Amino acid sequence: MRRDFCDGVGIARLLNATLVLPKFEVASYWNETSGFADVFDVDYFIQQMSGFVKVVKELPPEISSKEPVPVDCSKRKGHFDYVESVLPALLEHKYISFTPAMSQRRDRYPLYAKAALCEACYKAIRLTRSLEMKASELLQVIPKPFLSLHLRFEPDMVAYSQCAYPGISPASIKAIEEAPQGDRKPWTGELARIWRRRGKCPLTPNETALILQALSIPTNTNIYLAAGDGLMEIEGLTATYSNIFTKSSLLRNEDFTAMHGNTKAALDYYVSINSDSYIATYFGNMDKMVAAMRAFKGLHKTLFLSRKAFAELTFQGLREKELMQALWKVHRDDFAKGRGSALPECFCEFKL
Repeated sequence: MRRDFCDGVGIARLLNATLVLPKFEVASYWNETSGFADVFDVDYFIQQMSGFVKVVKELPPEISSKEPVPVDCSKRKGHFDYVESVLPALLEHKYISFTPAMSQRRDRYPLYAKAALCEACYKAIRLTRSLEMKASELLQVIPKPFLSLHLRFEPDMVAYSQCAYPGISPASIKAIEEAPQGDRKPWTGELARIWRRRGKCPLTPNETALILQALSIPTNTNIYLAAGDGLMEIEGLTATYSNIFTKSSLLRNEDFTAMHGNTKAALDYYVSINSDSYIATYFGNMDKMVAAMRAFKGLHKTLFLSRKAFAELTFQGLREKELMQALWKVHRDDFAKGRGSALPECFCEFKL
């Protein structure tokens, strides 16, 4: 949502349009009802964007009763795509809604639009005061130094991935089957193997622990677990790495069962952009935003684990020492080629 909103700011500047604070539109499987103002400081955002993009909380009375005209932006990527295809609809209807394309070509934006987008991403969007105080409290009580690990092995995530995990527990299989899947059924047979070898399947906690060991990350490392509710097979990680901390274990007075998913994700985001090190097991939208913000803040101990390499190496039959050495080399090479993100010393002597 943060990524889409930053893109929305850039597009509004391209079109010289007024931006209405967005509504969060999330699929039912996330069970989410919070709004923009529940997570982000609205007044601060409007103030900071002054001179870049005009932002309003509500529509003016003359069009407030109208529904916006939806515009398909799924294939819009560059400056002229929006000016030539979207601007005419805005001029005609005065009020449109859109979801930015997943693969924006921000490098094609003129400088004034890039400036607006970067102002939004790196300066104007901040958490509400109360949420930031809660996040700061959480950060303070985590034992230092620590590594923030974004682990994605919740039932809804696995169900959405269409991946099969025959070696997991019956309880985990049942949780995945009960998670909303829509028409996204797990692949089977050869298609399942192809899907996994493409790097489409989330790493299990056990696989994650194996890769961390291959990268010589000490087993007594303090690890903050940035993860959603219902994380499965966690014993695969805690059996090797025992210093694991979560939101609920550190903030015992908080009722996390009643807390919005966006709020919990915001806490993880705040901790992750301020952690000594950050490791992502999936490279999703949060990971991309966290990595960008950490780079902006000068925090470069950031690493994306390679699901594709892990699948390929295990399909080749590598085990134990051979597998560990191969995983080390893959992540070192990914970093050298710019596909990974970490400090070079991560591949000679990892010390937090």
